[in-house]
Amino acid sequence: MLPFDLLGWRRAAASSSLKLAAVLSRDVASSIQALMQRAGLRQPLSGSTQDRVAILSRNPATDVVAGIPGFDDEQRRVLAVSLGSLRVIDVYVPNGQTVGSDKFAYKLRWLDALREYVAAELRRHPHLVVLGDFNVAPEDRDVHDPSAWEGSVHVSPPERAALQALLGAGLTDCFRLL
Repeated sequence: MLPFDLLGWRRAAASSSLKLAAVLSRDVASSIQALMQRAGLRQPLSGSTQDRVAILSRNPATDVVAGIPGFDDEQRRVLAVSLGSLRVIDVYVPNGQTVGSDKFAYKLRWLDALREYVAAELRRHPHLVVLGDFNVAPEDRDVHDPSAWEGSVHVSPPERAALQALLGAGLTDCFRLL
């Protein structure tokens, strides 16, 4: 079951697309696909059973790319599509488990590969948005209790530096513009 009214959103929303990250099961993905068909939406879906991303759109998506090209990632936590002149990249950044673990090292390599991919996409697509679940708190003000998180995954200096490098590829943190 979905935690929101997709058909109601489809009728009321001015937006022509909806991006999802962490679609956690095949059952949820199947429910989304069935509802989308009823709502007249299209959906590219990427990812493993537990790490899916999806982009729902009223208009057909073109130039669909699942995963980061050239990066060995069975989970394929990235989905890029073109919706008219807009390029959309939906990401679900790996968690990283704990600072210093193999999964943490993988997360940093993954973020570096994402940065390279985004830089290449920006050269091809001047109207590009990158969104999703980044699993990094950019600043202490982004967590409820910074002292409780100190030294933990999501707030570590290497993760924050990797996120800043991604922004440095030519992106703007739109949340900070609010």
